[in-house]
Amino acid sequence: MVDSNEVLKLENITKEFPGVKALSDVSFELLKGEVHILLGENGAGKSTLMKIISGLYSINSGTMYVEGRKVEIKSTKDSAKLGISIIYQEFNLIPHLTVVQNIFLGREPRKANGCIDKSLMKKKAQEILNFLKVNINTDIPVRMLGIAHQQLVEVAKALSQESRILIMDEPTATLSENEIANLFDTIRMLKANGVSIIYISHRLQEIKQIGDRVTVLRDGRTVGTLVDSDLDTLVRMMVGRTVSQKRARSENTTQDEVVLEVKNLSRGNFLKDISMNVKKGEIVALSGLVGAGRTELVHAIFGIDKFDSGEVFIHGEKIKKPSPRQCIKRKVGLLPESRKENGLALILSVTQNISQAALQKVAKFGLLSIRREQEVARKYVKELNISCPNINREVMFLSGGNQQKVVLGKWLFTESNLLIFDEPTRGIDVGAREEIYQTIHRLAKNGVSILIISSDLPEILTISDRIYIMREGRIVKEFPYEGVTQEMIISYAAGEKGA
Repeated sequence: MVDSNEVLKLENITKEFPGVKALSDVSFELLKGEVHILLGENGAGKSTLMKIISGLYSINSGTMYVEGRKVEIKSTKDSAKLGISIIYQEFNLIPHLTVVQNIFLGREPRKANGCIDKSLMKKKAQEILNFLKVNINTDIPVRMLGIAHQQLVEVAKALSQESRILIMDEPTATLSENEIANLFDTIRMLKANGVSIIYISHRLQEIKQIGDRVTVLRDGRTVGTLVDSDLDTLVRMMVGRTVSQKRARSENTTQDEVVLEVKNLSRGNFLKDISMNVKKGEIVALSGLVGAGRTELVHAIFGIDKFDSGEVFIHGEKIKKPSPRQCIKRKVGLLPESRKENGLALILSVTQNISQAALQKVAKFGLLSIRREQEVARKYVKELNISCPNINREVMFLSGGNQQKVVLGKWLFTESNLLIFDEPTRGIDVGAREEIYQTIHRLAKNGVSILIISSDLPEILTISDRIYIMREGRIVKEFPYEGVTQEMIISYAAGEKGA
């Protein structure tokens, strides 16, 4: 019996790659006007399943139905014809093309003479953006838009294809709290107009806000589908064990010794008279909305970007012109926001990535010792519980959580005593997230100082000893851990309180 409300149904989907069974007998269904949350750790099979639905991968066995009709999706064109669109976490936009050109790229309406009908294209683009209640100049290049508006251009592109099924992969990963609220309003509007959404997220708190049902994958299999459940149950389903969601305070004994001190640092319109510090064994968080200047601040500290005025001290020593080389020499490590672009050499192995910031430690008489390098890699793979077939595996093939652990292993090998984490758990599943928290607390307990940027407020409250709030390039408030709430942080970050 076919459910007339059922727009997509997958039965016993199996997908194998050489030596790996990525999916095994996975079943999933999506109803009309439903937001169906798909949960699972990195490597659970979520991305593989979505790539099958969107036509990037073919299946080895199983059956797919769209609106009750059995279908074979062998390409992205097949998927598009069936009204299926996907918005990836890393947007599929052409930066130098305009908003309207991106919306209709490859599907431009034509005049009778075969020329592109630019006026019709612009009219249709404006109609879609008006429907989404978005005020964007359609004639500007998308590179000039913020992340939130770029995401809405992706949504507009999907609607221009008259998509009835929309897949959203980590849509809130780079958004501020206000932008997330606006996105959720858009999703509710799409639901009301009959669009069905598969929503992938690692932020469990979003489930109650936006989801109708939740399906959990683990190790390439369907664990179950729930209409209503508490977060502890979902976490157990995802990882196969109980994971604490409560604050697990480290036994840090923060010392008076100041490891990092910034005085009156300014850089153009990005940073304005910043003063802050981090003490030995302390975990300090930088919070604020996207664009507040947090990443610009740590880039200035680490010497990636030059600043106009101000001073940076590391262990009491003034660094006249900070540079990454000087910072590494002084035992400072940076885990960047984009681990793939700035933290890893994706085509190199786990071993080579872990050793690359301190090659002199695995060299003898100026020659690299492969044996010593591999010993180091095995040590950190074991210590950080990095899941990889072997230490010679290229990091491009690891999950996001394991890639982040490789970056951390690289800096631990340098014996850094000040570590700067920029969005350390973005796009990382709950199990890997817990392991990274435990590692951070262990490091702090052993006297390592931590400066962490995070857009995840529960994370900040879970992990930090002290919190600085940034807004428009300034520090507007400093909080100790005790007594601070999400509402208090948001009120200062958004300008409801403070200077």
